[in-house]
Amino acid sequence: MPHFHIEYSANLEPAVDMGALCEAIRAEAAQIDTFPMAGIRVRATRVDHYSMADGHPKHGFIDLSVRLREGRPADVKLDAITRIFARLKRFVEPALAVQSIALSAEMRDIDAALSPKFGNIRDHLEDPA
Repeated sequence: MPHFHIEYSANLEPAVDMGALCEAIRAEAAQIDTFPMAGIRVRATRVDHYSMADGHPKHGFIDLSVRLREGRPADVKLDAITRIFARLKRFVEPALAVQSIALSAEMRDIDAALSPKFGNIRDHLEDPA
């Protein structure tokens, strides 16, 4: 872990390259010591049906959810979400200049006992750090 899930309003697709945003979030997360590289997952889901604020279809949103195994100190998590959210904001700055967009992020712990995991990704990494 961590797993990053980006939900975004469909009207942002012309203004924001979501694949590139996923890569930007992954690259930032890989620079944060508390996140093991082999556990990083970033995905984006387009939301076709939504309504915001005054109901005008010009409004869009990006919501970033970060799930990670419990046990990290609060200051480490605060630093991590601050860095990730800052990267998100920098990435979408050009779109923010021309479109109404709400950005949000949330980090939450997952109880390891209730979240079994298995994978062989580390076996296939060039640098398994």
